Amino acid sequence: MKIAVTGGSGKLGRHVVRHLTEEGHQVLNLDRTGERNPGLVVVDLRDYGQVVDALLGVDRRHTGFDAIVHLGAIPAPGLLPDAATFENNMLSTYNVFQAARRAGIKKVVYASSETVLGTPFEVDPPYIPVDEEYPPRPETTYSLVKRLEEQMAIEMTRWDPELSIVGLRFSNVMDPEDYDAFPSFDDDAMLRKWNLWAYIDGRDGAQAVLRALENGKPGFEAFIIANADTVMNRSSASLAAEVYPNVKVVKDLGEHETMLSIDKARRLLGFEPQHTWRTSHSNPTTN
Repeated sequence: MKIAVTGGSGKLGRHVVRHLTEEGHQVLNLDRTGERNPGLVVVDLRDYGQVVDALLGVDRRHTGFDAIVHLGAIPAPGLLPDAATFENNMLSTYNVFQAARRAGIKKVVYASSETVLGTPFEVDPPYIPVDEEYPPRPETTYSLVKRLEEQMAIEMTRWDPELSIVGLRFSNVMDPEDYDAFPSFDDDAMLRKWNLWAYIDGRDGAQAVLRALENGKPGFEAFIIANADTVMNRSSASLAAEVYPNVKVVKDLGEHETMLSIDKARRLLGFEPQHTWRTSHSNPTTN
């Protein structure tokens, strides 16, 4: 496929661009920043005209796309004032979705977020492992936008029954060099309670994007995307019992099993994490 990746210069975006290219797809990065190269077109996603123009064709670069992967956004709460985060992320996503419709592109995969599940879980989750079955609970402006983006995708796919939009609720994205810090989390279970001790290796995040492009169906679907294990050496059952004693655990948890359920992504997308911090060469506590 010919694929546009917005935000392809970012932490997750770099993995996505690399993986899709290695899998034989033609990929163009649409981003505000990045090193000048034939694979980058500088686009301000807040400007609808630029987005439409970039998707329809860019001289000497492309004449249209089969799919869009939308990752370009302020990547977390608290980096900018709330109103600036709302304006940037909401407007950018609307522009990308609407421009895709105008360009006749029927496959869109975009970065939603684990934050719509209720992180930082200052209010207990309804059950553990959390999944996609309970209503979203945004707790910040950043996660509010993610929730509104999902609702926008629902309405736009209703308008166009052939349009497929997949929202990937990514957990905290990690690179291998980040794993050196993981053993220190065991000293205090509260340090990473905010997202139930979850993470996603950027390489597995890229795998999820490819699976969504390959297996996404017309309409809108949201999927939690996390690694199969937690960031902790302690057992998942003991963590849940200590930190969330009043929350029902609805299944027997494996020793280090993620408490952000990826069962739906496994079942419908064929997603299966291939990487873990436990076997990373950067992790001095493993063989």
